[in-house]
Amino acid sequence: MDLKKELDLRIQPWALLRHPFYQAWESGTLPIEALKTYAREYGAFIGQLPSGWSLLLDEGTAQEEREHAALWNEFAVSLETNIGEPELPAINALVTKANGLFSRLETALGALYAFEIQQPETAKSKLDGLRKHYNLPGLAEAYFEVHSANHHEAAKLLSQIAMLHPSDRQSALSACEEMSESLWNALTDIYEKHCKS
Repeated sequence: MDLKKELDLRIQPWALLRHPFYQAWESGTLPIEALKTYAREYGAFIGQLPSGWSLLLDEGTAQEEREHAALWNEFAVSLETNIGEPELPAINALVTKANGLFSRLETALGALYAFEIQQPETAKSKLDGLRKHYNLPGLAEAYFEVHSANHHEAAKLLSQIAMLHPSDRQSALSACEEMSESLWNALTDIYEKHCKS
């Protein structure tokens, strides 16, 4: 099977655009308090991305991700909150999972791919939702503007996964699936905190 198809199959059960959290965001039914929790808690994961790229010896992208983490902080500030230590169990689990997967080259490749391949579409959806339904300062949009057309990172990761030894490629595929599930679960915790009675 084609490698990209294999990776997509691992992600598909946890495809983030289908998550009720993002669907509520895009339709404007997500409470502002849920956006605040997302900005504050999920920011801890966003701050880990540079370490994943550093492990791949890609310091150019790692530096880009540090700049993007600063844009995420602007998103948090626009919601009158600050990035903090995650309190929700599934976001804590996501941060722990990322720490583990970002400690080995093959698992870092798979985990980063799970995030980066979905990011342009999720960023575009969130940006559209912000503009249509939420009256926030312009700085709330910068992170999502940058990522709505950012396809090169996933392409770079895919080519590196293709060069792995077959057994390491299997580890990358497993890491892709693990990260996809953890990302989904993190959104579920926020959604259930704010949107379920």
